[in-house]
Amino acid sequence: MLTTFLQASLIIFVLVTLLWIISVIVKNVSIVDLFWGLGFVIVNFIYFLDAGDMSVRKILLLVLVSIWGLRLSIYLAWRNIGKGEDFRYRQFRQKYGQHRYWWFSYFQVFLLQGILMMIVSLTLLGANTGTQPEKLIWADYLGIAVWFTGFMFEAGGDFQLARFKNNPQNKGKVLSTGFWKYTRHPNYFGDSCVWWSFAIFSLASGNYWQIVGSVLMTFIIIKVSGVSLLEKSLDDKKPQYREYIRKTSPFLPWFPKKI
Repeated sequence: MLTTFLQASLIIFVLVTLLWIISVIVKNVSIVDLFWGLGFVIVNFIYFLDAGDMSVRKILLLVLVSIWGLRLSIYLAWRNIGKGEDFRYRQFRQKYGQHRYWWFSYFQVFLLQGILMMIVSLTLLGANTGTQPEKLIWADYLGIAVWFTGFMFEAGGDFQLARFKNNPQNKGKVLSTGFWKYTRHPNYFGDSCVWWSFAIFSLASGNYWQIVGSVLMTFIIIKVSGVSLLEKSLDDKKPQYREYIRKTSPFLPWFPKKI
């Protein structure tokens, strides 16, 4: 297990370094976001190959991780390419200065993302290296159900938001229909569900401590770069978002409050 993890870590280190070099050339750190989903596809494929067997669970995991990761990277590429650098990285450039940020971004963004990716991927490592049992059990079917729920919220939420933003009449408004009626962050909730489905596969295979990857992923989504960061920026830009906050569940889907 350790050898497999180190091999995957080395490959990710090389890839994020190459991606950083490209970002310096094009002067856009945002390209790192496109690699997040694809990176897990690559890491999981390495884990799958090193496992040395073709059990149903591992093949299933390979398919589900690939669908989730490729969909995320393709969506972010469609959304971000040609739109300039994300506001987070522009703020960092202003803070540290153009002449210093080109090398500082390697440690703050690219190398950090590679490290986080590998820690989170421990869940996938656990699911791929487990041996008990090889056939699918009830927990695997629970994992499939959780994955489909998460994927539906994540992909569906992204689709609804993209369609909402593409309508000029919605400029300055807040999306509060569809999945967004029941949670302020259906895409983040869905992403968290997807990772807990992978944790269930790890548990079903007989590996337990490795689900720390899913715990970390959920913490990042809620407290670091997901929910909290986005809500702060929206609260500053859209005053009506405060009314939306009063009515709508922050993360877990639930019926809106009557005000």
